[in-house]
Amino acid sequence: MSGMSRLDLSRPFLPVRIAVLTVSDSRTAASDTSGDILAGRVAAAGHVLADRALVPDDADVIVERLRVWTLDPEVDVVVSTGGTGVTGRDVTPEAFDRVVEKRIEGFGELFRMLSYAKIGTSTIQSRALAGVANGTYLFALPGSTGAVRDGWDDILVWQLDSRHAPCNFVELMPRLREHMR
Repeated sequence: MSGMSRLDLSRPFLPVRIAVLTVSDSRTAASDTSGDILAGRVAAAGHVLADRALVPDDADVIVERLRVWTLDPEVDVVVSTGGTGVTGRDVTPEAFDRVVEKRIEGFGELFRMLSYAKIGTSTIQSRALAGVANGTYLFALPGSTGAVRDGWDDILVWQLDSRHAPCNFVELMPRLREHMR
């Protein structure tokens, strides 16, 4: 996607503080390959890994973790992996809906469009989504390593780079809490 994304090198790079959340009933810290990939890419891009957690597929637990991070001034962005499918245990989107104040509809749409080029119609099973809560960006990616790479490499690495033109999420961060003043 780099052909579609442009960096304006006259702008300064501003590191963002990102928390990584893995939602899984089956993974452990030792087997969390998707979380490892995401944390590695956050650091490689020059951002700060503000925190990292692994929680079960339990909406109440996910909501609590999201609320803690959205109230933490040391966390600007939360990126989760896992729990976005359609099975009975997949509850990440429902948990996000309980926390998010504003949806970023285009994120899920763009994720599925990009994913379609790689996995075809199977992308329809993803309920990837994004939003804002308490001035914090929240992004929910599927749990596969491929989905994490696609979401980060094709969307988030660009939108979380303050040099990305013509616009990016970082330049809006100072205004996300306007309604709370």
